[in-house]
Amino acid sequence: MQLSKFGTKFTGVSATVSLMDDLGEALNVNPDLLFMGGGNPAAIPAAEAIYQQALQKIASNPNTLRKVLGTYQSPQGDPVLLRDLASYLNRQLGWSLTAANIAIANGSQSAFSLLFNMFAGEYAQGLNKKVELPLVPEYIGYADLGFATDFFTANKPTIELIDDHCFKYHVDFDRLAVDQHSGLLCISRPTNPTGNVLTDTEVEQLASLAEQHNVPLMIDGAYGLPFPNIVFTEAKPYWSDNTIVVSSLSKLGLPGVRTGIVIAHPDIIDAFTQANTILNLACGNIGPALLRELLVDEQITRLCNTVIRPYYQTSVNQACQWVAEAFVELPYHYHKPEGAFFLWLWFKDLPIPSRELYQRLKARGLLVLAGEDFFVGLVQDGSDQDWPHQRECIRLTYCQEPAVVKQGIELIADEVRAIYQQ
Repeated sequence: MQLSKFGTKFTGVSATVSLMDDLGEALNVNPDLLFMGGGNPAAIPAAEAIYQQALQKIASNPNTLRKVLGTYQSPQGDPVLLRDLASYLNRQLGWSLTAANIAIANGSQSAFSLLFNMFAGEYAQGLNKKVELPLVPEYIGYADLGFATDFFTANKPTIELIDDHCFKYHVDFDRLAVDQHSGLLCISRPTNPTGNVLTDTEVEQLASLAEQHNVPLMIDGAYGLPFPNIVFTEAKPYWSDNTIVVSSLSKLGLPGVRTGIVIAHPDIIDAFTQANTILNLACGNIGPALLRELLVDEQITRLCNTVIRPYYQTSVNQACQWVAEAFVELPYHYHKPEGAFFLWLWFKDLPIPSRELYQRLKARGLLVLAGEDFFVGLVQDGSDQDWPHQRECIRLTYCQEPAVVKQGIELIADEVRAIYQQ
């Protein structure tokens, strides 16, 4: 079979495809695997009960059900939802949005693909621009979205050691270079894979740099504000006319409805809507219909603040305690968990690459993610190429049942201890 360059690129080896293959195997093929690798949200009964009630309300009204199942959504999204969502965000976050600032996408991954390629790649004058990641490690799902080659550039972080076993990444502004080759700055907040929440000062400084160079700043808020608000530290939401905020319903516990939300200047929303219509025709209706129900009486705020965030806060506290108990006398650090639902473990001077550790753990029935694939766009020359840190980390989720998380942490400790001893 002969394929175009596009076909070859998108059917080749991909960390994103490997991740989803592992997720599918763990959830559908081999449920005996200890699955601590993917980004699937936890099953929270109290949240699921709310979604069930909302779905029953939608299904019980024939006119609503007919619209949800039997009509195409407007290109930008349901106008009533856009208006209600703008009003909600203005009340909750103090922003000044209208319906013209918001568009709906078939999941945030679909939105990233369009937005990245709208602002990066080849320009009419022959200039090639890139998506710039001010801090890595960063979301693995970005890595393969560029239609062009050499699509990303990334900035190596500074590392703050908080105590003997805890650390935090920061943006190294002394190394960060925004120039004519920058098409878009992109951060996730909280960051996937580390749970890092960039400080308000870091975000404001990035926004200032982006504005100075007439480059949009995109904030991936899949785990943060406005929802699901899985944030365990103080952090102000940020938006301006030069900022693109991308949110999602997935981490609320609704990954199956594939609903993303883009918040940006109306000119960007218009351009995004046109491109999205050409590629997808229309977005699905079930996710937006659910969101409309959740916005009534701001039910979604109570859900996030009293159900979802406390669940993950309790889970991460317990996971960190199990790590401390299992990893005694190992040279480990964990990134300060400020949000999302992952633990990012750093094994200093690990004798083998984390990809090999991933394979060894998989052979023992545990799925995690190797750290190398999260250093998207890091220049592989000079000091960056020899930087061992990027080969010493793994990501694990604590969204599974507590017994699974505890067992998985103990298995990691056992395997890593054996590696150091060898």
